[in-house]
This record gives sequence, C-alpha cells and structure tokens, in this order.
Amino acid sequence: MIKEAKERIALLERRTREVSIESNVNLDGTGKSEIKTNIPFLDHLINAFARYSNIDINLIAKSEDLIKHHLIEDIGIVLGQSINRALGDREKISRFGYSLVPMDESISKVAVDLIKRPYYHIDLKLERESIENISKEDIVHFIQSFVSNLNCCVHLVVEYGINDHHKIEATMKAFAIALKIAMKIDSSNEEKPSTKGMM
Repeated sequence: MIKEAKERIALLERRTREVSIESNVNLDGTGKSEIKTNIPFLDHLINAFARYSNIDINLIAKSEDLIKHHLIEDIGIVLGQSINRALGDREKISRFGYSLVPMDESISKVAVDLIKRPYYHIDLKLERESIENISKEDIVHFIQSFVSNLNCCVHLVVEYGINDHHKIEATMKAFAIALKIAMKIDSSNEEKPSTKGMM
C-alpha cells in the first residue's frame, strides 16, 4: 500500500502589542509569493527567497508601534516558525543542502542541515550602516531570527563582494536553494534521515 504524502503547509498568526503578522507557506509550491511588509527591500528579499526555494509564501505584516526593528525581527520569527511547522516530523527529507550563488562581484555560500538542533553562523561582511533604508544590524537580526526559528543548523557566509545589496541578495538566494535541496522528499531515505533514528 502506497502511503500518501502529507501536505507540507502551515498557517501562522502572530499578534502582539508591537506587530500583527499573518503567514501561509506551502513547501511544495512553485515559488509564488505575495509579501506586504511596508519595507520594500525586505519584501524584495522574501520574494527572492520564495522564488528560489519554490516555497509559496503569503505574508502580510503590520507594525503596531511603528518601530521598524520590532517588525523586521518578528517577520523573521514568523517565517522560520512557519517553515519549521510545515516541515512536520521531517520524514524522508534529503536533510542536507548546499548552494554557492554569485551576484555580480559578490558570492555567497550557504549550507543547511535540517536536523532539529538549532545552530547558525552568519558572516555577511556588510560594510555600510544602512542598506536600502534598513540598518545593517536589523538585516543581520532578521536572518538570525529566521534561521533560529527554523530549528536547524545553517551556515551563511559571504565569500567576498563590494556591494552590500548584492551580498545580502546572493545570500538569501543561496539560502533558498540550499533549503530547497535539504527539504526535498527522497523516497529512498528511511523515515528519519538520521543514524539516531530521530531528528
């Protein structure tokens, strides 16, 4: 008897005194996205992430206290938690993914292990204090919030580059491709792709 694949989707809401966020993700989509954060560069990065990961993402975010840092942080939290929830018990996934992506003079590499053991290393080599009207520290914090709530091991490293916009965009695309590889269902895998027998 063939076991039907479970839908890998998740709907999540986060409402605090600081933000209101609604998220809907489908890991087995085609990369369609509708992102409304009122922060154009963040919309651009999440749209690129959806496109190259093949994850369908609908995300609407509103600041309640008009503090950009809170909104950026919580969007990262919700994205990570949504994908974590959609991954479910992570049965038969490939588990590991790696990508190396150039963008003009910049190049970024990302490695992902979807084991449920959170760890991240982030080295973006950003130089400007503000990139497209987002502070450098908020961009780093967005990625930290995203990957720590994804509940896995991720290494994101800019190898070299000059343009900070290119460094960040190459990193998000590399992250998307690495995650797409890692979360792909591999029917030849045992139920849990781990020597421990659990993720």
